[in-house]
Amino acid sequence: MSEHVKDAGHVKDTAHAASAAYPLGLRLAGRRVVVLGGGQVAQRRLPALIAAGADILLVSPSATPSVEAMAEAGELRWERRGYRDGDFAAAWYALISTDDPEVNAAASAEAEARRVWCVRSDDAEAASAWTPATGRSEGVTVAVLTGRDPRRSAAVRDAIIEGLRDGTLPAPHHRARTTGVALVGGGPGDPDLITVRGRRLLAEADVVIADRL
Repeated sequence: MSEHVKDAGHVKDTAHAASAAYPLGLRLAGRRVVVLGGGQVAQRRLPALIAAGADILLVSPSATPSVEAMAEAGELRWERRGYRDGDFAAAWYALISTDDPEVNAAASAEAEARRVWCVRSDDAEAASAWTPATGRSEGVTVAVLTGRDPRRSAAVRDAIIEGLRDGTLPAPHHRARTTGVALVGGGPGDPDLITVRGRRLLAEADVVIADRL
């Protein structure tokens, strides 16, 4: 094999690795998370960070009414100013969502230097982490990443959540499961008329007993 072909293969593998992401669930309870910018992006992302129990520092001169309400409720700490070098000290995770590309680039560089996982709303390729499209159903958290296509991520997430809810996508419990018996009626007899809960119970059942009715 020629050196040219070897180099081409290496470049291809490197490009693929750069566009791939390793899925991981971060446990942020009590850990410092820094959010730069108090606009619509922060408004969408903050509730999940709050639910995770993160110790959130918001750095932004202004914020949307919803974000401001979170601060007033004590769900996060808000410093009403712009970004300063050193804001990511002791942080575990950072969300950069200001409307100034230069500020975002400088903050991203600090996060990289401090080895803080960082999401950028303006330039996903320059970030060290990506935010998946997430949803919850029946105690299951679904997180979907499709690279540069957030709408597809959201569509796949919605399809999975809907499948979990209506029983078309079985997700049986294997740990800490309670045992019991459920009666699922056949209704008028058309299989398509089964209830949503009935379909889910059948999908999760270990044993199904059917009579002639």
